[in-house]
Amino acid sequence: MTGLCEGHECRGREEGGRARVRTAAAGHRLCAGCRRRLGLGIGQLPGLYRDCERVLGGAPAKGVRERTSGGALPGAPFNAAAAEARAAILGVLGSWSGLVAQERRIAPPPRTVDTLSVFLLRHADWLAAHPAAAEATREVARLVARARRVAHPEQVRRVPLGACVEPGCDGRLSATVRGAGSGSGPGSGAGSGAGSVAAPVTVSCDADPRHSWAGPEWTRLRRLMPAAGARPGGGTGDRWLTAADVSRLWDIPVGTVYRLASEQRWRRHQRSGRTYYAESDAHDCFARRAERSRQG
Repeated sequence: MTGLCEGHECRGREEGGRARVRTAAAGHRLCAGCRRRLGLGIGQLPGLYRDCERVLGGAPAKGVRERTSGGALPGAPFNAAAAEARAAILGVLGSWSGLVAQERRIAPPPRTVDTLSVFLLRHADWLAAHPAAAEATREVARLVARARRVAHPEQVRRVPLGACVEPGCDGRLSATVRGAGSGSGPGSGAGSGAGSVAAPVTVSCDADPRHSWAGPEWTRLRRLMPAAGARPGGGTGDRWLTAADVSRLWDIPVGTVYRLASEQRWRRHQRSGRTYYAESDAHDCFARRAERSRQG
């Protein structure tokens, strides 16, 4: 069995007008990356199931601290989306486990989220070779995204970036934007208030956790990615960032970005009424500030 990968992400690349060039691993219908993402998604579902339970009665999402007094309020709102996400997680894990058990003629596991997840992970290679492998990757990926939105509203947003830049790595990079200001990723051009602090960004690889970069390193990382970055001028020179992008990457108020750009005369470019700043000017500015801070 050889051919192009049938996984959700690889198919999405083709539907988006990009080449679906990855071939399926030997004996599978998925490439190594899509097989890995399938396992990661299945493994994340039990934790997301529990996170959704926390918000069933209107409790804050995990990691969000709220001031309370006197315990839970009578008649607290029931979070229907969280209940539906939990039911969907149990249903999806149960249905795929049932398929595995039936076709492999083995006993199905107890119908709990944890045992179903462990069972599917044990048989993930078999599932990656099944004619329904594409549907499994699609359903798991969408379910993880749905549950994450319910359990962690406006806290975490992941923006796909492209192939990992580390030699020999077939993983995919994504930017993780954390905090209430996570409405856009690096280079998106989304604006924000002059006094706000944008959400911090980290860039990580889905294949190797050691391949990770903090927000300020993103400007250097992008130079290794051939198609990354906004180039309002249409050329091949410096890349360009909005004030919101700079704020998000270096975790400073947008107002400070405007002040530094004016004081240090960063190169700028206007397009559609929006100002973009030269990435290298911003990077050099904050590199100098970091060096001065280290020197005391």
